[in-house]
Amino acid sequence: SLAIDKARIDAALQRMIASDRAGGVSALIWQDGREVYFGTAGMADRAANRPMRRDTIFRIYSMTKPVTGVALMQLWEAGKVRLDDPLSKYLPEYASMRVYAGKDDAGQPRYVATERPITVRDVLRHTAGFAYGAGPTPAHDAYVAAAPLALDIDLSEANRRLATVPLLYQPGSQWEYSIAVDVQAALVEKLSGQRFADYVRTHIFEPLKMTETAWRQPDTRLPRFAAMYEKRDGKMVQQDAATAQVLNFRDHKLTPGGFGLASTLDDYQRFARMLLNGGSLDGAHILKPSTVKLMASDQLA
Repeated sequence: SLAIDKARIDAALQRMIASDRAGGVSALIWQDGREVYFGTAGMADRAANRPMRRDTIFRIYSMTKPVTGVALMQLWEAGKVRLDDPLSKYLPEYASMRVYAGKDDAGQPRYVATERPITVRDVLRHTAGFAYGAGPTPAHDAYVAAAPLALDIDLSEANRRLATVPLLYQPGSQWEYSIAVDVQAALVEKLSGQRFADYVRTHIFEPLKMTETAWRQPDTRLPRFAAMYEKRDGKMVQQDAATAQVLNFRDHKLTPGGFGLASTLDDYQRFARMLLNGGSLDGAHILKPSTVKLMASDQLA
């Protein structure tokens, strides 16, 4: 069995603060069905001299992605979609995608048709060929120009924009971390007939009693938000309030599948424990054990 040494973990957290690796940290460990460690170090907000606490709210960025995957797999369980269906069966804008194929002798970009359609499975495993920001090819440039993750558009418009961007490679031929999870979110909307955030709230957060996890948090919770920091010249610098406020998503149309959730340590541990328990927690049945096993299995050649 794994021995939990509280003093050793406490010291590791303190070193993260002393080395300026982070402004504040917290850690929670469950073992054999019970909590065996909780600890904090540093500040939730250095400028306000506010210490890290158990109820501090964090912007969890790509830890949003597993939530989106669970939502789509619930709809798969319900028979709303098959993994090897063409994506265009549900989102027709992806029916005629082009693939970047290098440059010709004159230095102009070449584009070719896809050898097979993008499938739902591709979108779940990052093998569709999508980009995820700036990069070295004209396809990356097209992605930046299309701005599919602009915060003032909804998921439908995000996908319409993305469908105009050439793929980086033939579907299924490579793996590359991408915007695909935001396509998953659009699929959830299309298949369920609900707004993505509403579906996730009613089918995942409410059953799991994740009462403080959302894209848009009420004003009353803002004083509990952890401040945002970035490294400049090797030093941790706190972002101004206006920059941090943008990331609360209160005033934006987009509720992305790949990022944007804010959550607490206790809320997210309930989601994690649900997965570790095979899809259920405290009487809430989110997924079948076989579905969780499928999600945790290698899907790449």
